Parts: sequence; structure tokens; C-alpha cells
Amino acid sequence: MPGKGPAEKRQAAKKTAGKTPAEAGKKRRRKRTESFALYIYKVLKQVHPETGISKKSMSIMNSFINDIFDRMATEATNLIRFNKKKTLSSREVQTSVRLMLPGELSKHAVSEGTKAVTKYTTAAGN
Repeated sequence: MPGKGPAEKRQAAKKTAGKTPAEAGKKRRRKRTESFALYIYKVLKQVHPETGISKKSMSIMNSFINDIFDRMATEATNLIRFNKKKTLSSREVQTSVRLMLPGELSKHAVSEGTKAVTKYTTAAGN
């Protein structure tokens, strides 16, 4: 008999009902927490290879990046609404970066963003 019938499946479900995943024979999955920690660390090593970063500092940097990301997304959304558009494009993101970041930092961010979009577009074409 290759598979279980409906009655056998119900009995198996009753046996595992009310049990923890470990008792039911299943592995428990940890909830993933998204973080920029890996990328922050990689950039730190590119700029200062001999320098380390503490957990507290990493947490602060992660919060900072999440905050900037939220602000940029909000600004880009406001630009879309102002221009009566429905699609968020790289142009709105670029404009929000120019509005949010000061001077030289804005220029560097725009050039890096443009480079990333170009790289993505050429890779998607292959």
C-alpha cells in the first residue's frame, strides 16, 4: 500500500495534535531576524581592515540604516504621490537620496546606486 488513506491520516494528525514540534518529530525553526550586520561588517573591513566593531555599535549602525531606509522609502512614496504616478522607479529613489543626504554624501550615494542599477540591468539581460 503506497500511501495512507484518509482515516489513517486523521489518526496520525490526532497523535501529533497538542504536541510541541520536538515531540511530534519535527525540527523547530528559529524565526529569522533581518539585519544589515554582515554588510556593515564587510564595508568596515573594506575601509579599515584592522578595525573591529562591538555588538552595541553594530546594533546602532543597523538601526541607523533601517531608519535611513524608512525615510528614503517614505520620501520616494511622497514623490510618487506628488507626481500622480503609481510605479516607484529608480528615478524617484535617486531624487529622494538627493533630497535626504547632504552634499558629497549624496553624490557618492547617487553614483553607487546608478552603478548598482546598471550592473543589475546588464546581468538581467543575459
